[in-house]
Amino acid sequence: MRRTLLIGVAVLAVLAPATVAHADPTLAEIEAQLDTSNKDLEATIEAYNAINIDLAASQAKAAELANRLKPLEDGVAAANANVELIAVTAFKNSGNLRTLSVVLGAQSSGSLMDQLSTLQQISHQQQKNIQDLKTARSKFDDEKKTLDETLAAQNTQKADLENKRKKIDGDVKKLDDLKKRATNAGAKPKAVYNPGPLPTVSGKAGVAVAYAEHAAAMHYDYVYGKAGPTTFDCSGLTMAAWGAAGVKLDHNAARQWKQVTQFHDRSKLQPGDLVFYNGLGHVAIYIGADAVVHAPHPGEKVQRAAVNVDSIVGYGRVKS
Repeated sequence: MRRTLLIGVAVLAVLAPATVAHADPTLAEIEAQLDTSNKDLEATIEAYNAINIDLAASQAKAAELANRLKPLEDGVAAANANVELIAVTAFKNSGNLRTLSVVLGAQSSGSLMDQLSTLQQISHQQQKNIQDLKTARSKFDDEKKTLDETLAAQNTQKADLENKRKKIDGDVKKLDDLKKRATNAGAKPKAVYNPGPLPTVSGKAGVAVAYAEHAAAMHYDYVYGKAGPTTFDCSGLTMAAWGAAGVKLDHNAARQWKQVTQFHDRSKLQPGDLVFYNGLGHVAIYIGADAVVHAPHPGEKVQRAAVNVDSIVGYGRVKS
């Protein structure tokens, strides 16, 4: 019996490590998880940027509608007042042609009839003005109703923004923890990418490239939702770089893709072109010599990188 117990203990001692122990992830596994997390986080950030763009546009349109409403209402009120004035004047003087003649400034009974006709025409014109204003108001109300529905839907998304922010902040912390684990596991800092001599770039593209190069030289931080002057996310950097050249781009990689002339032949790349990655979840600006400048992800600085730094969707020439 004792021998049987000893054998059982020995068997448990052999089996226990295999069933309860968990090996720490390797450096390669941590770095792979870090890469996946970065891409997922960037997709969330770009969606956050897109919602902000939509809300800003709708709020601006709502303000513009409000500005249009007051003169419309003032016009209706003024037209109604004019009609009432004409009606009161006609009523008061309808039984006394001599008084009516004075009111209308008639020089004779013949001109009085002319003035009465004019009075009727003025009344008709005022009624037409009122009808036109009412038609305009009806169109205004239809437009406002559509906008209110859009704003209601976007405000639902806006309510979700705080949750998105919390998720982003939480994900950024997780990335920081992953990086610490990677460092503890032996990860080495990435070497600064040096593409060698870069071409001279002129015109608006030159301004955009110089802006991006300055941001990289200054080691500005990646901060989601930012477009300068000293912090950027990926689409914020390309937006600010081309904004310095007087060209407006939206603060969202997928929308910038729609704003450029798209192409897929890498040999046609020119400095200032945009390079899109990861299903339009990331964007960078091409600086020549097979290199880009981009804001990679939270915890990183604006930096140079090889043009094939990630999975390329396509290229875009900014319409300047």
